[in-house]
Amino acid sequence: MKNLTIISHPLVKRDLTLLRNVKTPSNIFRSVLRRTASLMAYEVTNGLRLRGVTVRTPLERTKGYVVRDPIILIPILRAGLGLVGGFVEVIPDARVGHIGLYRDEETLKPVDYYLKFPKKLAGALSIVLDPMLATGGSAVAAVSYLKARGAKKILFVSLVAAPAGVRHLSRSHPDVQIYTCALDRQLNAKGYILPGLGDAGDRIFGTGE
Repeated sequence: MKNLTIISHPLVKRDLTLLRNVKTPSNIFRSVLRRTASLMAYEVTNGLRLRGVTVRTPLERTKGYVVRDPIILIPILRAGLGLVGGFVEVIPDARVGHIGLYRDEETLKPVDYYLKFPKKLAGALSIVLDPMLATGGSAVAAVSYLKARGAKKILFVSLVAAPAGVRHLSRSHPDVQIYTCALDRQLNAKGYILPGLGDAGDRIFGTGE
């Protein structure tokens, strides 16, 4: 899995433990997820290209840097929204698109219901956000939609991933780098990640209670 990066920072491991815990209530889950997303954003954006600029300090002129390429965050609705806030804290000038997908409970295949992207995808870095990379169906569909609309450089970010999902996305889009905090053991019969953390959308929005 050469295009897989596992984010193993100690603070990320600490927060992932809180997110896995079934006793963590939705309000705490949301705040911890936002904090974790900010920590992940530093690792995910480590390869950004910079452009040199000159600024004036209170004492003299000096060299500095700005990010060269525009960044577009693209959460897969609805659970992907839980990662946006943390990324925006680190990348405040990022634009945000949305992909609405849900998984058919019988076929486990993605069904799209909403697509809205900023213009000029070709010159931007597109970062797809979804807490769970399970079967990989939604991830593959999301990346395919972006490429069809001109996106050239795409990263995929998840909180936890299953080996099957990583393989599916890697085979379908070998040019997409995948970032996750944990590569979990497997999927169960319903396509949920084990050990995982349950339904991320339900835990973010409190709809599973």
